[in-house]
Amino acid sequence: MKLFFIFCSGLIVLVFNHVLLAQSSDSIFVLKEVIVTGTHMNGIGWLNDYSGRTIYSGMKNEILLIDSLDANTAINNTRQIIGRIPGVNITENEMGGFTANGIGFRGLNPYQSIETNTRQNGYNISADLFGYNEAYYLPPMEAVKSITILRDGAALAFGSQLGGMINYELKDGSDKPVSITSSQTGGSYGLFNSFNSIGGTINNFKYYGFLQYRRLEGWRANTQQTQWSGFASLKYNPANKLQIGVEYTLLRNLIQMPGGLNDSLFYANPQQSLRSRNWLDSPWNITALHINYEMNDCTTMSLVSSYLFSERNLIWRNEDIPPQEPDAITANLAYTPRELEREYFNTFANEFRLLSNYHFFGGKQSFSFGLRFAYSHLERQEGANGTTGSDFNLAQLSPWEQDMNFYTTNIAPYVENIFRVTDALSITLAVRLEYLSNNANGYAPNEAGDSDYEYVYANNKKSTRTFWLGAVSAELKPSDKTNFYFNLSQSYRPITYGELTPFGSIAKIDQNLKDASAYNFDFGFRGVVGDYLNFDVSFFYIHVKNDIGIIEQTADTLTYQFETNTGADDHKGIEMYAELNILGGLIPDNEFGRLGIYNSFGYTYASYVSGEYNGNYVPFAPRYTNRLGIDYSLGAFSINIQHSYTSSSYGDPANTGFSPDGLVGLIPSYSVIDISAAYRISNYQFRFGVNNLTNRKYFTMRTDEYPGPGIIPSIGKMIYAGISLDLSAGSKNNY
Repeated sequence: MKLFFIFCSGLIVLVFNHVLLAQSSDSIFVLKEVIVTGTHMNGIGWLNDYSGRTIYSGMKNEILLIDSLDANTAINNTRQIIGRIPGVNITENEMGGFTANGIGFRGLNPYQSIETNTRQNGYNISADLFGYNEAYYLPPMEAVKSITILRDGAALAFGSQLGGMINYELKDGSDKPVSITSSQTGGSYGLFNSFNSIGGTINNFKYYGFLQYRRLEGWRANTQQTQWSGFASLKYNPANKLQIGVEYTLLRNLIQMPGGLNDSLFYANPQQSLRSRNWLDSPWNITALHINYEMNDCTTMSLVSSYLFSERNLIWRNEDIPPQEPDAITANLAYTPRELEREYFNTFANEFRLLSNYHFFGGKQSFSFGLRFAYSHLERQEGANGTTGSDFNLAQLSPWEQDMNFYTTNIAPYVENIFRVTDALSITLAVRLEYLSNNANGYAPNEAGDSDYEYVYANNKKSTRTFWLGAVSAELKPSDKTNFYFNLSQSYRPITYGELTPFGSIAKIDQNLKDASAYNFDFGFRGVVGDYLNFDVSFFYIHVKNDIGIIEQTADTLTYQFETNTGADDHKGIEMYAELNILGGLIPDNEFGRLGIYNSFGYTYASYVSGEYNGNYVPFAPRYTNRLGIDYSLGAFSINIQHSYTSSSYGDPANTGFSPDGLVGLIPSYSVIDISAAYRISNYQFRFGVNNLTNRKYFTMRTDEYPGPGIIPSIGKMIYAGISLDLSAGSKNNY
């Protein structure tokens, strides 16, 4: 630890010496933020060199501008929005008990986005980045301005995650004193969504806030849900070069979970449910402080401090009965008591970033430094008896079978530097040092049966490690609007809290579980041609060591799911995105409106190359994903039609084709068509759409636990319509 803090102190001294040198140079210039989207481009763009205090030069990155897309934002239809990103695999479980759909890139695990560093306005919104990295909250897409996605090790400035980083940037207050929007949407299965926001600028203050209410009866039986989400931010500019902002995010929800199905139940009727007593709520709270300071014309810095205090509360009857067995009334004319689980999250995180442009060897270079300090505490209580009723009731009727406290400390400095060799060629070097400490206290059931004690205890059980991650990127610009990019980087997935849980003979976590790590390679070509073509074509390779997966095991006639290291695996493939503007691009100034076509294609071959499952396919890694869409607009009318295809994949490392309980097995390929249209009159916008036009019956995931176990069907055809009103008052105040 002493060496670590000496290293951090040395870096900080180096940075400020570097800043002083930069201040003395008269020949320094500042590169402005550029988002390359092309003329009339509705789809994907990318960030040039750097944005804010973060370097992106030579790295695989994408940015989506949400208001340029016709999509069903009322229910956060991930397929229509993030689905434009090539190769993304989506687990569509939001209507089956999750609070947010999961995403995974390049064959990595999409389960609740566990491999992905998920952020809002630059700070983490999952419970604990290195202990419980699951996304229970995502902002409503109606409030999102843009989404930035970094692949794999290109996200080194944000953390070590194998799957990279995704950041949801929320809308800001307008330049007018008051701007109000109100959007009301109704649809199939009792959908009602109300989104209302207010924002503006008054003197040196900018403010923005929204409140969303959503209710849904559900496509399946026993899937009703209600949700309130809200956000408020206030930014103050005491000087031209200084901005201070505070914000607060909340989520309040109540979700009835229908449980999972086995294969025979799914194919007989995917809308059925054998569970009516399963409920989840996950009250989420996040506060954040932003400080942005422009030290001089070449150096800027920022500090983001966030505090997450949230819960996950579950009352259900699931784990001890298979999906095909009904939750029936017993001989004493009552249901079996449900199981109660409660979790309490507290995470405090701070991230300092600095970026400076300087002159070196006759060239103009860019240097970035960052430091992260985070501390998390999770209290997990499981296994108490709940009520025998069917309502949402957190009454505890017996002692906890497990009561654990987990703590995580993370300290991570990083440095990145762009070396511009010529005006066209640049090389970026990056290094990150991670210090990570997990420890646990508490008790769990003694299932080993090798002693008379009912519980086993963890007394400050601890796991500490320090590791280095590095990256090198290069970018070659044949023209102002095209570039070749190359990235070679490392990433890391530390084991989560499960490994620190006390051990019993039928425990579901391998007590010898090892951290996973990966080497990542990217090479691609992207650009904009005129005002008619936007493209990005790339090749990737990932080698994962000590991959972590879940396998099915049997002991003394008891079948259970066991989390362990499943071996090393390789992920390689191609990602291609192309967007062609025909009317209004190839054919300019056409009186018949504007017509564009886009295609997002991903090919991923992910297989084990060592270990027990050598030669098998990696679970949840479809080989092909393809999304073909058409955008058309004429005057105030616009429409998008998108066809999405995802090929089959397996639900476990053994590549099991079928299991009676549906927990593992093949996930068949599926195709879905979505249509979204809008028409604007003055300050009003009318929206209409159909998701899953052909009413395709399909599923994207099998799970051994929450929100199943078993198959979680995706939602069938949904029709929706809505109206939005946008009102603004006054003009921007002069400072």
